[in-house]
Amino acid sequence: MLQAFANIFKIPELRKRVFFTLGMLAIYRIGFWIPLVGVDQSALVEAAEKASKNSTGFGRVLEYASIFSGGSLQQSTIFGLGIMPYITASIIFQLLTTVWKPLQELKKDGTSGQTKINEYTRYAAVALCIVQGLMWLFFLRQQNLVQPEMLRDGGPIIFFTAGVAALTAGSLFLMWLGEQIDKYGIGNGISLILTVGILGRAPEAVMWVAANFSPSIQGDNAVIGPVGLILLLAGFVFVVAGAVVITVAQRRIVIQQAKHTRGRRVVGGQRQYLPLRLNHAGVMPIVFASSLLIFPSSVFSFFNGYTTPGTWQFTFTTFLKDNFAMGDGRAPAPYVYLEIVMIFFFSYFWTTVQFSPEEMSKQLKQSGAFIPGYRPGPRTAEYLETVMERITYVGAAFLSAIAVIPSIVSASLSVPFSVAAFFGGTGLLIVVSVGLDLIQRIEANLLMRNYSGFLATGSNDQKAPRVRSRQG
Repeated sequence: MLQAFANIFKIPELRKRVFFTLGMLAIYRIGFWIPLVGVDQSALVEAAEKASKNSTGFGRVLEYASIFSGGSLQQSTIFGLGIMPYITASIIFQLLTTVWKPLQELKKDGTSGQTKINEYTRYAAVALCIVQGLMWLFFLRQQNLVQPEMLRDGGPIIFFTAGVAALTAGSLFLMWLGEQIDKYGIGNGISLILTVGILGRAPEAVMWVAANFSPSIQGDNAVIGPVGLILLLAGFVFVVAGAVVITVAQRRIVIQQAKHTRGRRVVGGQRQYLPLRLNHAGVMPIVFASSLLIFPSSVFSFFNGYTTPGTWQFTFTTFLKDNFAMGDGRAPAPYVYLEIVMIFFFSYFWTTVQFSPEEMSKQLKQSGAFIPGYRPGPRTAEYLETVMERITYVGAAFLSAIAVIPSIVSASLSVPFSVAAFFGGTGLLIVVSVGLDLIQRIEANLLMRNYSGFLATGSNDQKAPRVRSRQG
């Protein structure tokens, strides 16, 4: 492993790409120290901490948004929106491409069509930045988190104009950074920026564990003893290992190439494999389910605070809040069941949108390949659909387990949800997927130049095993 890292710096081109990527990510983190003009930062941090402890809707929204923005919303910096507007726009156009005929025709044009779709995606990202920026600034004003001098005379116009411009420019700058990493660095730039934002919360979690650790055999409710620390570390290693295994797991279907006679030669007849990912939907089902569950959680908590105790409205909103709103580390059973159902639904929905058995069967038939025992055409499509339904069920079950693990860890070990979030959920899957992709890219560069990869076991570089990519 150490030799593989040393080999990275022996290749000038790879070394240059790695350092360029690290430099761009460093610039990204520097932006988290540039606050928005007119926002009372100390009051915002205090309100965010209070909302999180009291399990209000505001704290719930901040907790989820901080997963993707590195906690910058609680500081309200120029990178407060993070890269999520661009990612949201990309998801929207990815879905529209599968259902809207003009975009489908544009995608068939190849590189030129994809360039046009990317241009539309950037325009949509700008619109989302403006809308989300205005919503965030209006919310800050409503919560009295804006400096008083910014609300006098023409101050509000300046505050909203400068704030939206700064948030939009910050998000677009991150989009540009991601494109530069794609071009001159190594790895997927947008994914790396998102991963660094998630990992940016790790020091806070480590500091909390260190501050609350007690060497005594048993600690009170606010202290972690040696047994609790061992359980935390072992659980983290186990969950990460399971996430890695499921992320790269594949169902390999045998594909037989038909034989062709060309002159006096018989070509073809090779046997290959069609890899179908076990977790074909990736992290998207958890993202959709978590996003939708934020709204009822926030709405129930909001209305409960404005009802009078003893009335039927208070009883009703309290029942909804206690059963369908997740607090800080508290996940009621109905909330968990609803989240699992939504993850299964979006797993099948996203797989249906992204994977077309009919199109796959058509491509196999056109290339002269077939699945042994199944006739090309509708029979092959039916078989592929059956296989995808079965493996999607397993993938959805895995995503459901990953989604509820943080709540279980937080409730059983009495740790904050911000610490338990590293044991599962969206952030862990993103970090694992991006890490595997980055390692595979570096390994490909090393093997291309006859250097041993990260999984080399012997001194013979030519026999070093490879890291299998997510596409097989």
